[in-house]
Amino acid sequence: MTHQTVGHAPAGEQGGPLADCPDGALVPPGPEPRCPVDIALATLSGRWTPLVLREFLRRSQATYSELSAALPALSDKVLSDRLAQLTSAGVIERHRTPSWPPRVRYVLTSQGRALEPVVRSMWEWGAAQREALGWSPDASGMA
Repeated sequence: MTHQTVGHAPAGEQGGPLADCPDGALVPPGPEPRCPVDIALATLSGRWTPLVLREFLRRSQATYSELSAALPALSDKVLSDRLAQLTSAGVIERHRTPSWPPRVRYVLTSQGRALEPVVRSMWEWGAAQREALGWSPDASGMA
């Protein structure tokens, strides 16, 4: 039995999920992520970020109030931070209508929609784990 380092294809075999990622990009020397996995993790980093994204994938667009109602355990500060993070990452866009009071609607971008398979995989893995551990959702929908 031979030992294989995680993330590297066996000797002589090309391919695998990290085949096109040079070693220097896997652990970058600077503050900016260069590895595709690290870039994705930076976009989804922070507690609640994947759940905020899940809400956009469910409805494509939302107001701050709609998101706050959908995620009641999320503080206003954290929701504001996550919306700013997802906006700067290009996952959502902020649209302000000139009215009084001003109205702001956040809209999922095509880059955000491209994260749907990632969130779906997280959902499926989590559902399988929940089942394997014998957990069942309670009335609030949380395990």
